Amino acid sequence: MNLQDYENENGPVKRIEIDGEKATVTLSNDIDMDCSPDVRVALQVLIQRKIPVIHIDLREVPHMDSSGLATLIEALQRIKRYKGKLVLYGLQNRVKSVFEIAKLTDIFEIK
Repeated sequence: MNLQDYENENGPVKRIEIDGEKATVTLSNDIDMDCSPDVRVALQVLIQRKIPVIHIDLREVPHMDSSGLATLIEALQRIKRYKGKLVLYGLQNRVKSVFEIAKLTDIFEIK
């Protein structure tokens, strides 16, 4: 998968921008069990490259289920193994409440 300036209007991974040691992954639509495997694949490619800082833009994600959470938790664990950083931002209220209910707001860096 070539991620430099990756764009896909149809899937959950709308865009991936790599700028030096930082990658920004823009997600869209619901992140659920049907599409979380696509998110996992995109994140795995960045993690294999050991990108030091990965930002995930969730502004266009109205809903996330437990499989979406599991995908992000797995990515966070793998990123921490190489001392990288995962930052989530733009969480809509509904998505933010899922993180709060699951008590994940202290585990993830959320901006």
